[in-house]
Amino acid sequence: MREHLEWPAWQGWDGIGGVTEDDAAAERHLAAILSLPYLDVEKIRERRFRVALDCVRGAGGVTFPPLLEALGCEVTGIDTEPDGRFPRKPEPVAANLGGLESAVRDSGADIGLATDPDADRLSLVDEEGRAIGEDYTLALAARLVLRHRSGPVVTNLSTSRVVEDAAAEAGAPFHRAPVGEINVARRMQREGAVVGGEGNGGVILPDIHLTRDAQVAAALVLQLLLETGSTVSELVAASPSYAIVKDSVPRPEGALEPAYDRLEARLAAETADRQDGLWLGWPDAGRWLHFRPSGTEPIVRMIAEAPAEAEARELVEAARAAMNES
Repeated sequence: MREHLEWPAWQGWDGIGGVTEDDAAAERHLAAILSLPYLDVEKIRERRFRVALDCVRGAGGVTFPPLLEALGCEVTGIDTEPDGRFPRKPEPVAANLGGLESAVRDSGADIGLATDPDADRLSLVDEEGRAIGEDYTLALAARLVLRHRSGPVVTNLSTSRVVEDAAAEAGAPFHRAPVGEINVARRMQREGAVVGGEGNGGVILPDIHLTRDAQVAAALVLQLLLETGSTVSELVAASPSYAIVKDSVPRPEGALEPAYDRLEARLAAETADRQDGLWLGWPDAGRWLHFRPSGTEPIVRMIAEAPAEAEARELVEAARAAMNES
């Protein structure tokens, strides 16, 4: 603290510049979404989708209602007041979406949309009132984009294979980057990706901007429902099914490379990646394991995916054993 206070370039609160407000930013953003060449606004309006919307009293309460109104949706909103008093845990994961699931069932909605407080992540609830998991947001958005554009798809190393499957079905190159929005965005720039994002419900569409955007994701999913004539549950049922198991162990002192070496030798994966910890993959079997140190806590995260939960759990336990060996 003393070093910072004595730094010659230090400025007080009144010497660091000013603040400029852009009152037209939301309108420009909405116009950009509605101008996407593969978004048929008129046909979406004719479809009159019934949408249940949960904005967790965050920024989505400002941006989502105008978008859904422009798309002709009949909206049942819960917690759309943007006052920052979050009525549920803010992450839009399935365990936190009971209220939205009920709203979908009670209103007979075609789809439920749930965002986080800053409206860069989107989770979906199907027409039966079941949260389908955040990974499907990017998978469905990618399917729509790839129906209209050719190019690579980028996501992070901890994202479900449902996104990779969507790319494979379209014959699109697929790349994984280290965890973190900035890492995905940089890889997207390098590869010239047409769509990307993360499995937490974050969709990045370069045609709009290189950052996660729940409003963009919602528009793409509605367009996919329109084009396919399918329900959300039908789109999920048509995709391969996987189970993800997540766990963690305390991070030991010292380097993690010896544990990576033990695990890689023990499991004999078809592919290995050390961009971000250790990622091992068995593409033909639909399995992968990501073993990485947390950037925010003194733990090592273990994430595995496989067609069956028991298979994924076996991979996590193998990672735990490798960490416990000296």
